[in-house]
Amino acid sequence: MASASEAERTQEAACRVLEQVFKDAELDWEHPEGSPRTYVVTLPGTRKLATTCALTVGRHTLAVNAFVVRRPDENHDAFHRWLLERNIRIYGVSYAIDRLGDVYLTGRLPLAAVTPEEVDRLLGSVVENADGSFNTLLELGFAEAIRKEYAWRTSRGESTRNLEAFRHLTGEGTSGPEGEA
Repeated sequence: MASASEAERTQEAACRVLEQVFKDAELDWEHPEGSPRTYVVTLPGTRKLATTCALTVGRHTLAVNAFVVRRPDENHDAFHRWLLERNIRIYGVSYAIDRLGDVYLTGRLPLAAVTPEEVDRLLGSVVENADGSFNTLLELGFAEAIRKEYAWRTSRGESTRNLEAFRHLTGEGTSGPEGEA
C-alpha cells in the first residue's frame, strides 16, 4: 500500500499532467473554490458548442464527469436504450443519469495511467460522445420541443438557423405534409 506521501506525489504528478494538457490544447479551465484537485474545463464542440467537464484527482483515480443533456421530454425507452447500446462501444467514459434523469458522461482512470496521451484520449472521448451525439439525443428525446420551437420562431419571423440540423423533424424545405420531398 502506498504511503500518504507517495499518494500525494502521484496526485501532484496527475495534476501537472492535466494542467499541461489544458495549456497545450488551449482549453479554458478553473478550480472550483476550495477544490485544488478538481478541474472544470470547457471543451469546445460543433453541435453542443461547449461541454463542461469536471476532472477530479482522487487518492487513486482520476474521475471525469461531463453534463451531456437534460432529462428527455419524450421517447424515454428509445432514448435510454440508445445510451446503453452506445456504452458498449465508447472509450473511457459511459453514459449515466442522475436522480433527475439528466445525462452525464462519467469515467475513472487509475492515476498511474494519467499521461498526456491518455488524458487527451479521454477528453476526446468526452467531446465525441457529448458533442458528436448531441443532435441524435435531441432528436430522440426532444423532437416535439424542436417542432414547437421551429413553429414559434417561424410565426415571429425569427431565425431558425440553429435548427437546420433538424429540418427532417420540422418539415422545413419539404413539399409534403409527411416530410416527403
